[in-house]
Amino acid sequence: MSAPHELERVRRKVEAGEVLGDAELALLREAARHTPGPTLRLAVAHALINAGAEREALPLLEALRRDFPRDVPVRLGLARALLGLERHGDAEALLRELQAQEPDDPEVLKVLAVLGLRRGEADKARAYIKDALARDPFDAEARLLKEELEAADLPPPPAHREEVLRPEFTTALTAALARARVAFRRQGKDLLVKLASGGVGRVDVGSLYAAWRESPGTESLTAYVDALAARLGGLSSGLATEDAALESRLRPVLRPADFSARAVGALHRPGPAGLEVFYVLEDADFVRYLPEAALAPAGLTAAAVDAAAWRNLEAHPAPVRPVLIDKGEVRLAEAFSGLWAVAEGDGHDGARLLTRAQWSELARVAGNEPLRVSLGRRELALVCRESDASAREALERLVLAPDGIAGVFRLTAEGLSAA
Repeated sequence: MSAPHELERVRRKVEAGEVLGDAELALLREAARHTPGPTLRLAVAHALINAGAEREALPLLEALRRDFPRDVPVRLGLARALLGLERHGDAEALLRELQAQEPDDPEVLKVLAVLGLRRGEADKARAYIKDALARDPFDAEARLLKEELEAADLPPPPAHREEVLRPEFTTALTAALARARVAFRRQGKDLLVKLASGGVGRVDVGSLYAAWRESPGTESLTAYVDALAARLGGLSSGLATEDAALESRLRPVLRPADFSARAVGALHRPGPAGLEVFYVLEDADFVRYLPEAALAPAGLTAAAVDAAAWRNLEAHPAPVRPVLIDKGEVRLAEAFSGLWAVAEGDGHDGARLLTRAQWSELARVAGNEPLRVSLGRRELALVCRESDASAREALERLVLAPDGIAGVFRLTAEGLSAA
């Protein structure tokens, strides 16, 4: 590996909070001695803080502050070192100066939140993190701080839930469905369940197993799956409502070409770029695909469902926000980055790209020119200008999520096509 690449690798380790080895720290120190500006000197100080050597980092940071008195990252680094040494009053005074200079900087807000946590001032810390996430919803450090605050608010955890492997969970669930006299059939990784309204619903067993593992409580597996079976047996298709109310809940979603083999019986039609359009009823707990067999009893046609679903989506375009891809994670960008996210986060953002209202929002920020699109994350759609080679490369490198759609697409005012 070349020297510049090795130095960049070491610097990224520091940014990620990892502890450097002796050779890596020596490399960073040597580069800092021969490089003007604060960046690498500050990286040395952060490397020491990561290793728990705040006392060694402090004189470096104080020297940096003398040399660069208005530099925000330098003063933030000094504040973090002071927090590590439990000099809370000095850290707070410095952070207040920074906040007066940069009131909207999420980095300042995050360090203030850490100060609040160290002092046991949870309400203040919570307010700072809420403010930071409002400015950058993708900030991984702010999310971790939010989780730390939420954990601090929780009562002591219950006794550890019994360890159950997925095959054992699936067997217990099917036995509970049988005891509850709920008709069902296994289909691949899913369960087809007879709904109370007479239709058939598709349930992802993997999602139910994940919910079991993450849920608090000490109830036995048998009690849990019995309650789950009763709930599944009471589900309805959602079609037994007035037509107007039903149509207002319909939404279209884009799925890959082979999805119809997994969602047998669900209403769908061919979509653009080799994709398929499915229809869902909005539900807080489950993805509810509309079964084709339920249309006739409800007095609906496929064309009416399609028109209603797209009409509903057209009325709710999503915000378009500048983002960047950092170490495989999508994060909000503070300024123009060449990448944008269509990110309502409701699972419909891919389909939104096909609406006139969403195209208008995209054209307002990216211009009325061809775009490249990644649907590799179901919770958002990523776009860039087709003419921006570096942004296109970033899209193509993005790792596909398990529920994402592979490939990169081309979007124009005329619609979506394969790139």
